[in-house]
Amino acid sequence: MSTSLSGPGSTQTPGREPVDTRPARSRTARANAPITLTGLGVKVVLLGLVAGVAIWAAFPLIEAEKWVGLALLAATTAGLFYLYLGRRHVPAKYLVPGTLFLIAFQIFPVLYTASTAFTNFGDGHRGSKQDAIVAIQTASVKQVPGSTEYALSVATEGDPATGPLVFLVTDPATGTVSAGDSDGLRRLDPGAVTVAAGGKVTAADGYTVLNFGQASARSQEIIDLVVPTSGGALRSSGLSRAYEGTAVRAYDAGCDCVRDTETGRTWTADESTGSFVADDGERLAQGWKVNVGLRNFTRVLTDPHIAGPFLGTLVWNFAFAIGSTGGTFLLGTFVALALHSPRMRGTNLYRVLLILPYAMPSFAMLLVWRDMFNTDFGLINNLFGLGVNWFGHEWSARAAVLLVQLWLGYPYMFLVATGALQAIPRELTEATSVDGASPWQSFRSVTLPLLLIALSPLLISSFAYNFNNFNAIYLTTEGAPFPADNSTNGATDLLITYTYRLAFGGQGAEFGFAAAISLFIFTIVAVVSAISFRRTRKQEEVYA
Repeated sequence: MSTSLSGPGSTQTPGREPVDTRPARSRTARANAPITLTGLGVKVVLLGLVAGVAIWAAFPLIEAEKWVGLALLAATTAGLFYLYLGRRHVPAKYLVPGTLFLIAFQIFPVLYTASTAFTNFGDGHRGSKQDAIVAIQTASVKQVPGSTEYALSVATEGDPATGPLVFLVTDPATGTVSAGDSDGLRRLDPGAVTVAAGGKVTAADGYTVLNFGQASARSQEIIDLVVPTSGGALRSSGLSRAYEGTAVRAYDAGCDCVRDTETGRTWTADESTGSFVADDGERLAQGWKVNVGLRNFTRVLTDPHIAGPFLGTLVWNFAFAIGSTGGTFLLGTFVALALHSPRMRGTNLYRVLLILPYAMPSFAMLLVWRDMFNTDFGLINNLFGLGVNWFGHEWSARAAVLLVQLWLGYPYMFLVATGALQAIPRELTEATSVDGASPWQSFRSVTLPLLLIALSPLLISSFAYNFNNFNAIYLTTEGAPFPADNSTNGATDLLITYTYRLAFGGQGAEFGFAAAISLFIFTIVAVVSAISFRRTRKQEEVYA
């Protein structure tokens, strides 16, 4: 005797599974589902924002004649409207936004960094060759007999203390008023300015004229401001007068060089380095951006002033990442095992206390630890009666930053290890006890492998994070101590802090070279992560 499990609308053939004959909801019915007023409003607002951003981005592209970028912008915008105005392609409606954000915030920065690594982009090599020529000529402007002088008013287009400076000058011959900045002079409407006796501008629409005190506070910026003109450049002579000087150095297209009219010295353009170079090797400070091929990469490996410190930093970088990850894992797992024991009492209170370092802002704690390691008034030296100059010696500084990382990082490992331990059935460990295994044998053969399966992805991500842990070094030691012959690479520097110092250091930024080192870092972390994930998958197959 058999019992039929089929319900209304189904049939059953002897020897076969029941067949459901009830009509399924078709794709057409789902596509024709009514649209709510809220959904329509959200769609209109979002598509309106897309259209607004597209229009806003189109004007700079048109002005710069970037037609490929404009075509890509138009195609993307049209594709978004087609996708979200229709009722088809439902999965794509959810995948496209994430894909666009991935391209904008992940893929594009990586590609831009990679392209920068093959250039000499940096201080003195930021713009085009024409920009360099203009900078050289305007920087060499001098006042000569007969130079035209103007009544000068200094103004800004924003906050008087921080806004961009503008020169408001009155032509003594014609009385016309012009506004000038680093882009050049532009004539102002006579009805939009107020000019006092003597030609000094006292007010102008859209500008804030600085008083004497405000101008004095920014006197160095006023001195440094050069306004290009057709006959040379405009520079200040005090806070109330300006002159149109003549460029001492001028570009000669015939020889593709810059000549100094006073000394007769010549600097010839070198397209391979993006610089004007004299016969004795002297280079002008202003250059232009060019492609240098693999020069930045080979410099890392062949330049004796860089290769040695770089390799030493790389070894310490691995030691720091492995030590930070391994130390926090061991301590966090040990504490989690201790509190996981059923004989332990007050575990909730202990857990709250143990995660306090994780709950506090890491940047604040790093600054506190830096003061605790201070040689003269630090808590550690005073508490233990020591006189150690922690950040003054290579190994003590490295030990200090690893200790700080241990304190800051173990609560995270403690939390994830606690969760992983609670997911392991107690029957497994109890079975090993019944078989006569010791607690250590049970932990090594059962608990630890299962823990590693659960925590391996977290350990890999923790290694990648610590490999580029900028704050841990910069907020505690700033890379110190530094050797006497190298002020750019310290004993506790990671590759990321070394790269930051190269890119934004006081000796001149080298963005192209820093980008090349960034690609080294990216490659190292990617290779280590790929190998680790592959081993993790093999481990999962063994214990599956």
